[in-house]
Amino acid sequence: MQFSGRIRKKLRLAGDQRNASYPHSLQFYLQPPTENISLTEFENLAFDRVKLLKAIENLGVSYVKGTEQYQSKLEAEIRKLKFSYRENLEDEYEPRRRDHISHFILRLAYCQSEDLRRWFIQQEMDLLRFRFSILPKDKVQSFLKDSHLHFEAISDEEKTLREQDIMASSPSLSGIKLESESVYKVPFADALDLFRGRKVYLEDGFAYVPLKDIVAIILNEFRATLSKALALTARSMPAVQSDERLQPLLNHLSHSYTGQDYSTQKNTGKISLDQIDSLSTKSFPPCMRQLHKALRENHHLRHGGRMQYGLFLKGIGLTLEQALQFWKQEFIRGKMDPDKFDKGYSYNIRHSFGKEGKRTDYTPFSCMKIILTNPPGQGDYHGCPFRHSDAELLKQKMQSYKIPASGISQILDLVKGNHYQVACQKYFEMTHNVDDCGFSLNHPNQFFFESQRILTGGKDIKKEISQPETPQHKPSTQKTRDAASALASLDSSLEMDLEGLEEYF
Repeated sequence: MQFSGRIRKKLRLAGDQRNASYPHSLQFYLQPPTENISLTEFENLAFDRVKLLKAIENLGVSYVKGTEQYQSKLEAEIRKLKFSYRENLEDEYEPRRRDHISHFILRLAYCQSEDLRRWFIQQEMDLLRFRFSILPKDKVQSFLKDSHLHFEAISDEEKTLREQDIMASSPSLSGIKLESESVYKVPFADALDLFRGRKVYLEDGFAYVPLKDIVAIILNEFRATLSKALALTARSMPAVQSDERLQPLLNHLSHSYTGQDYSTQKNTGKISLDQIDSLSTKSFPPCMRQLHKALRENHHLRHGGRMQYGLFLKGIGLTLEQALQFWKQEFIRGKMDPDKFDKGYSYNIRHSFGKEGKRTDYTPFSCMKIILTNPPGQGDYHGCPFRHSDAELLKQKMQSYKIPASGISQILDLVKGNHYQVACQKYFEMTHNVDDCGFSLNHPNQFFFESQRILTGGKDIKKEISQPETPQHKPSTQKTRDAASALASLDSSLEMDLEGLEEYF
């Protein structure tokens, strides 16, 4: 990987050359990008891709994949983030270029553990499935060829000759005339899943696969290709991480928060300490609800719990003076000497408000930060209950919160599928008696303000947002703030030569 200080060169291509670079709205990402991009664009593309993949995950567990509602909402998300999604649209070069480069950037961030690789592959497969489902039939063969998938559509004569066998063996063709459907001759080994389910006609070592079923084979090929590519990238990461300008961004991109910044509040001071007990049962997410309960019962929290809960309270509107009073009163109830609190704990509270040390105004932890970092140990109460509690304990906790049995079953199914934030979203819907909360949950403070918006009609405690949601380029921990500052300190004319990345993919 190389950087240079020369004036950035835009890639200027004639119309035919631009079309040749990205002939389709979907691809297998077989070749890494080779142009120069600025570090600012590198970061923006990465955050936009993360937002898209997280939206795909949320939609996938909220709606049945492939339904009209799922398709329309996913198309809206892709359009909003300016990525490619349909063929035959005018001026598609830039969306397809963004799609290409951002995919390879996220390979660098999501190759670093098995869990990250598994998540990344699943979301990318769902994105490919959606794009293929809206690909015009006359473009399918050229897409297969460009993706090095040597599946040829059989001729009408072959189709007529085997029509009865193909129709009898392919449930997806029920009620459809075969003459209007393309059928592909695929090596038997590539169609094992269809064969296992007795859903395909076999003859002389080949499977005859209708267009409606070919997507399963394409996705299997894509999974295998991407899995191998991520393994190769992971082995090359030490060389990439040696660049101090990229390392912080890549290390924290996989659990970065890209939503609203809750570090500064216009409603600061509008919440009294007397309200906290009541708010904890009505509007706190389970992670903060259990911390509050543990604090009230034990009159103490360990450092991880104090950081997670303290920054949350700061984010919902507690002032520094209120925070000092709140923690001191509770710790003194636990028989702590007031002088010991002043000497040992008040400094940390002032530090979190940016009044001590480096004067850094710390940001409340996002869901991804809580889920992926600093797991709780024995005697700790921080973390995410959906991620860090065993199923039986979580079930008991949901029962104590008066969640109905059907709701608990749905939540446990989501947790089993590792959809922790969506499980919390389902908890929100159950406790607020709404069928669809209308947002994707990414932050505990978002949970609080959305709860208050519903409970008060937006008239009492309400977060005032001065700007629309934008990627939060100052992530939610001190380390990620350092990453952002490291990038910001670079001259905006610096470029990254993507050609140097080819060997890592």
